[in-house]
Amino acid sequence: MAKHVEYEKVSSDYLEHRQLRRGAAGWVLLAGLGVSYVISGDFAGWNFGLAQGGWGGLLIATILMATMYTCMVFGLAELASALPVAGAGYGFARRALGPLGGYATGIAILIEYAIAPAAISVFIGDYVKALGLLDATWPVYLACYVIFVGIHLWGVGEALRVMFVITGVAVVALVAFVAGMIPKFSADKLFDIGDGSFLPMGVTGAWGAIVFAIWFFLAVEGVPLAAEEARDPKRDMPRGIIGAMVVLLVFAAAILLVAPGGAGSKALEASGNPLPEAVRAAYGGDTFLAQLVNYVGLAGLVASFFSIIYAYSRQLFALSRAGYLPRWLSRTGKRKTPYLALIVPGTIGFVLATVMKTVDPVTGGARLINIAVFGAALSYVLMMVSHIVLRKTAPDLPRPYRTPGGVVTTGVALVLAVAAVIATFFVDEVAAAVTAGIVLIAVAYYWFYSRHHLVADAPEEEFAAIAKAEAELD
Repeated sequence: MAKHVEYEKVSSDYLEHRQLRRGAAGWVLLAGLGVSYVISGDFAGWNFGLAQGGWGGLLIATILMATMYTCMVFGLAELASALPVAGAGYGFARRALGPLGGYATGIAILIEYAIAPAAISVFIGDYVKALGLLDATWPVYLACYVIFVGIHLWGVGEALRVMFVITGVAVVALVAFVAGMIPKFSADKLFDIGDGSFLPMGVTGAWGAIVFAIWFFLAVEGVPLAAEEARDPKRDMPRGIIGAMVVLLVFAAAILLVAPGGAGSKALEASGNPLPEAVRAAYGGDTFLAQLVNYVGLAGLVASFFSIIYAYSRQLFALSRAGYLPRWLSRTGKRKTPYLALIVPGTIGFVLATVMKTVDPVTGGARLINIAVFGAALSYVLMMVSHIVLRKTAPDLPRPYRTPGGVVTTGVALVLAVAAVIATFFVDEVAAAVTAGIVLIAVAYYWFYSRHHLVADAPEEEFAAIAKAEAELD
């Protein structure tokens, strides 16, 4: 164990009050979970990249981010099969980079997952408003958090099944949208921003669009957070996360082509509900398809909102169980759900969504995206470094699944993740500064308090302790 940390003894029943429900998900549910995390990004968020770099810039950014995520998913499939713990990214980095590296990775992931639902709730409010159902926004945000946190409190098996059904409905809406927009497609509509060129904002525009291209795939890396609740994580984790990535690649390509190709990039560059607006622009007014995509499109936003709540609760649960964050946050109830890890970030997310929409009604959701993306990109850098380090330092670690291409594959993901971190600074300095500030405060908490009060019995810490013992024996 690292010399600069201290472990405290905990009561014999400490882990009994911090147990998740085992065997709740097979690989199909895990794949559904991965798609569910991300699918809202097809309905809203990506289109802000059109304003940043034009269609050509967003296309280049999407290809780069699709490459990054695909390479990263292969690396995470290996790590999740070798180290199947609820901490996921934190657990991987803890084993490879030590306590501080693991904690920093976990905090970056937690920022992503705590902020992303707030951004999605803003988009849900925009979709609801577009339907004329409710003009007020904060009651929509409140309803989202109360209802869907409540379902998660009910139980993980039930929540995953509800999530799977909602995601299925959203997939139907995307298929209907793509089919309906194909007859209206025109290549000229793709380039109606700026001077009509492929890169109207130049190479720098494509660089800036990376932040929004990430929205097509953001949070698929959260599948390994379900490791302790999976039936057979060593087998199911790789199948689940890779299967989800394949589906997401198909939808990203289809949406990026037919939405601006049918409606025009200019019509969508600042929209909070781009798919229904695309249909209305393409068909010259409201249609049955526009209403269908608008109503059913809510399912896509809800699916991601619902599933990322699961993700933030498991990451917070793992960090708290190990003592990096206040231990009371990891307590589980009779239904084996971490109720405080669900409620506390949910309350913060509701406040953030309400405040940001009030302060900046037009781009409040986009700024929340940027904060979430910065946290995500930072975690990607650390997780890919972890994969590379473990290949070098732990070559004999049992790996039921091995990444095709090994460290070359994760090296590609690492380079592109660094580019994404830089792009976030490039696009929104305020969002980057806010995220960096949160990370610094969290690291200060670790340095002055939590590193002196860690829990050796936590699974992620046990992996590290066993690795150290084996190294000392060697």
